[in-house]
This record gives sequence, structure tokens and C-alpha cells, in this order.
Amino acid sequence: MRKLVCFLLVLVTAGTLIAGCGSSDKKKIVVGLDDNFPPMGFRDESNNLVGFDVEMANEAAKRLGMEVEFKPIDWNSKEAELNGKRVDVLWNGLTITEKRKENIAFTKPYMENHQIIVVNADSPIKGKADLAGKVVGTQEGSSSVEAIEKDESTMKSFKELKKYGDNIAALLDLKAGRLDALVVDEVVGRYYISKKPGEYVVLSDDFGAEEYGVGLRKDDKDLLDKLQKALDEMKKDGTSAAISKKWFGTDIVK
Repeated sequence: MRKLVCFLLVLVTAGTLIAGCGSSDKKKIVVGLDDNFPPMGFRDESNNLVGFDVEMANEAAKRLGMEVEFKPIDWNSKEAELNGKRVDVLWNGLTITEKRKENIAFTKPYMENHQIIVVNADSPIKGKADLAGKVVGTQEGSSSVEAIEKDESTMKSFKELKKYGDNIAALLDLKAGRLDALVVDEVVGRYYISKKPGEYVVLSDDFGAEEYGVGLRKDDKDLLDKLQKALDEMKKDGTSAAISKKWFGTDIVK
């Protein structure tokens, strides 16, 4: 009888553990990000993660009653990190594209962005046509790669399309003359340029407009719905606008 009671207790305990593991009631949300992508997400002088998207994620998680953990990842492997369940969301200036929609579920767009062309202030390059025969840089794994590839004739005119792990390294190479031009997200490019007045110029030509969204696993619909509701509320009550004005000087939330 004692053995039977023990066996039944083991079954009950195991069933409880299994039920707990299968619960969709998350208590923590793990945010995957590139921690070198100012002003969306980056490290300050004290090595703390800060930025527009970091503050947006913190506020949304608070409204969902969840803890938030920020996990720096290789942005070039972001889809593998998400679908491998090492992170719950991708929230760091993630561009919504048709290709990404095949593997990622997105919230509604919350910001519009452009792929701008940055050159040194003394550069003779004045437009896309002047990129012929030039070395052009961009961040590997970013939407700028896809934006450039869409403009096939311009890309084919390049001497080389050089891909970098991050935009800081690319800007350093641009300044040093190892690059002739850099294609970068507007929010990021203009942030960097504002720190170095007079050193860089943004061309009037660009590689198109795009929209930012938060990326989730396709089977995580419950979290997507809850997160979208929190974002809608943040926009309605002015919280998103306040965060935007802090980082951009104006409300650019879509």
C-alpha cells in the first residue's frame, strides 16, 4: 500500500510539473537585440542598456505584468535565436519585410524609417548614380542589405558591397577612406552624424522607406495580442510620444 501511495504521489507531482511547463502564462519576456544600435538599443558610458526601443519594451512589459530581460544577440542570426526560443521577441529597429514575414510574426508598425546614404563631407558623391565603381558598406543581416539588393542596377554598379558586423566599424572605415559610402537605417545614421557635426553628409537619394515592428514567433499569438494591446494603449495615452521626444526630439511613432 505504501508503494502504491508513493507511486500515485509521483504521478501527481509529475503531472503538476508538466502542466506548469506547458503553461503559456509567461512571467518574463526575453528581448533579443543588437546592443550596438543607437538610439534604438545600445550601452551607455556605464555599460547599461538604454535607447528608444529599450524604454518601449520596459514600459510594455510593465503593463503586461512581466519581467523583461534584454539579451544581446548576433543580429545576423536573429531568426534562429527567436525560433530556437532563446529569446521571445526581437525588438531593436526590426524592419518588417515580406521575406521576414515568412518566419516571423510582427506587431503593427510603430515607426517609419529610410535607408539613407552617408558619405564624408568632402566626398564628390552627390547621388546614387555616383556610387558606380565605389565601395559601399552596410551592416550584415540588416534590412539595408535587402533594400540595396532590390535596386539591382545600382548594386551591380558598385565596385564592392562590403558588409560589417556593426555600423560603428563601418563609419570608422568611411572616415578612414576604406569606404566611399555607407547605407544605414536613418534613425541610426542621423544619431551618429549628430555626434560628429560637419564630418558626414546624408544624400537626398536613399534606398527606400520601411517600417519597424516587434518580431515574435508565429505560434506565440497570445503574447502578440497582449503586446499589441499594450503598444496601442501606450500610443493612445501619450507614453510612446514622450519616449520618442526624449530620443528624437519629436514624436515619430507611427
